[in-house]
Amino acid sequence: MKKLPKLNEEKELKKLKAKMNPELESYVGEILNHPEFLKRKQYHHHEDRSVYVHSLNVCIKTYKMAKFFHADKKSAAIAGLLHDFYYKDWQLDTEKRPFFQSHGFRHPKEALENSKKYFPNLMNKKIENSIVRHMFPLTLIPPRYGIGWMITLTDKAASMEILKYPSRWYKYLGIKKKEKK
Repeated sequence: MKKLPKLNEEKELKKLKAKMNPELESYVGEILNHPEFLKRKQYHHHEDRSVYVHSLNVCIKTYKMAKFFHADKKSAAIAGLLHDFYYKDWQLDTEKRPFFQSHGFRHPKEALENSKKYFPNLMNKKIENSIVRHMFPLTLIPPRYGIGWMITLTDKAASMEILKYPSRWYKYLGIKKKEKK
């Protein structure tokens, strides 16, 4: 069984929540407090960051960017929060898959399926396209809408912290290390 760092993000979560305003809260409060979305506090995103904290970070930054550019703030916030709403902690997944079925290629569709399942009342074409296309250029088709591009860029920027740990790059490139016996 893999051992991953324990997730303890109370300070970071407190800082992110302080950056929220009533408008943003009105857009995403339903998601943030949903039992299924709360499970993402236990899912590792990159190393010692949870999917919940990563997604909230992307949500806040995308919302602010949309506000600055006079774009659809509500759709940007919702799509930013749900872009990584996938099924399970991918770093604990030991199932062997072909390279093009690895997490990076597969999770946008999983996130969209989960989003439609748990939050059908919040979905629209901009949100759906932004979620399923946020991994461009890994997924070959780019986002159709401006908010999709904002999420794609914000997500990439937030994920760049992995570059600080070259010894761990193998797993982000889809390479499975053989476990020592």
